[in-house]
Amino acid sequence: MKKHFLLAGIAVLMLAACNNKPASELTLSGLDPVKFQTEVNNAQTALYTLKNKAGMEVCITNFGGRIVSIMVPDKNGQMQDVVLGFDSIADYINIPSDFGASIGRYANRINQGRFVLDGDTIQLPQNNYGHCLHGGPKGWQYQVYEANLIDPTTLELTRISPDGDANFPGNVTAKVTYKLTDDNAIDIKYSATTDKKTIINMTNHSYFNLSGDPSKISTDHIMYVNADYYTPVDSTFMTTGEIAPVKDTPMDFTTPKAVGKEINNYDFVQLKNGNGYDHNWVLNTKGDLSQAAAKLTSPESGITLEVYTNEPGIQVYTGNFLDGTVTGKKGIVYNQRASVCLETQHYPDSPNKADWPSVVLEPGQTYNSECIFKFSVER
Repeated sequence: MKKHFLLAGIAVLMLAACNNKPASELTLSGLDPVKFQTEVNNAQTALYTLKNKAGMEVCITNFGGRIVSIMVPDKNGQMQDVVLGFDSIADYINIPSDFGASIGRYANRINQGRFVLDGDTIQLPQNNYGHCLHGGPKGWQYQVYEANLIDPTTLELTRISPDGDANFPGNVTAKVTYKLTDDNAIDIKYSATTDKKTIINMTNHSYFNLSGDPSKISTDHIMYVNADYYTPVDSTFMTTGEIAPVKDTPMDFTTPKAVGKEINNYDFVQLKNGNGYDHNWVLNTKGDLSQAAAKLTSPESGITLEVYTNEPGIQVYTGNFLDGTVTGKKGIVYNQRASVCLETQHYPDSPNKADWPSVVLEPGQTYNSECIFKFSVER
């Protein structure tokens, strides 16, 4: 009998040891890589960790090509995780979200999920007020990318999307390469090729809270957007086709101001339509990667994010539909406006707006897009 009690005791101790993993087995952000290992649609998922010489850490899962955590130093030298997300692959699978995702084939909305290409009307899934949002309910954020960890700072993800995937035409091979640089920037490069004329518009959908504490709302963050114009939306969040000036409106971030300064001014119909900020800004940068497209700073932590891109637009989304029903990393509940998304991309519904920059990709061409998230500290 004593032997059985002894064996049972040893088993309990072993189980306890397994449940209390040594810190060395966890990422700097506290993630357990084992919790990201599973199989989805006959493909393996995992967690990949990038680190640079400055001590910054970025964790990415190949499920949806998602950034799971970003650890950067604050003004006191303390490392903070500045993006929303989940502690396990199970939550990413079971709780619909775009947290950190590599979005495709088409980021943002397409009106009524319909567009015409060479005279053919193509009907996509409708998953948002009758529109197709982020490629539909089975967009690339819910698919497994093939992962290739090139070196400790570089992860290449590949997605092979078959002809007819969500009714999009063409066999498309898309790549997303995450490069963590020694000056604390995440350089994201997208590329894609097709064997049939199609459309493509990719982005990263990270939800930033630069305070490092997403239990707090991010409306105190100071934001700058390098844009004199934006694309207004109707009450279903669909672009109207107009390109309107930001001057003398709450959409003007050419002079930095708090995200929340005017966010609840629903007398301004665009903020009412967007339930806050959920709009595309027409960037002044004209594809110049040396000019900042946007800048976001947390006064509390001093952490600053600068965004650079060769894209013509940036969608600013202020977490308006977070509602306290989702619990993220470390058991933190995500309430409304707990984050700011800065999504570099072509304009929403561009396939139906002939005078806007084209999103058409032809066989023999290569789609190329780049977004740089550069972190620093303001003391």
